[in-house]
Amino acid sequence: MPTNMELFVCNVDGSGLRQLTNLGKANWAPFFHPSGKKVIFSSNHKSSRGYQFNLFMINLDGTGLQQITYDGIFDAFPMFSFDGKKIIFSSNRNNKGTRDTNLFVADWVE
Repeated sequence: MPTNMELFVCNVDGSGLRQLTNLGKANWAPFFHPSGKKVIFSSNHKSSRGYQFNLFMINLDGTGLQQITYDGIFDAFPMFSFDGKKIIFSSNRNNKGTRDTNLFVADWVE
């Protein structure tokens, strides 16, 4: 079980390393917003049980943390379409108690 995973960004050559999150618990599966100014990721930092992951977005300077999904189980692996009009992510919601993970595609509205 992963714990204490924070997000960092850096330049392509590895220079300029800086920490984006300091939330505790597991923050992972990051993906850049098409604008290049934000990162969407999965986190369980609000979960008391540890396996409840939701999607969050944060600015590249570490400000403006925003919760995107509010599922009680598992949401992760978010990705935007190139034009930023769609988002896809995996989730265990609506799996009727099985271990199935499904993909959800949604319109992205700023």
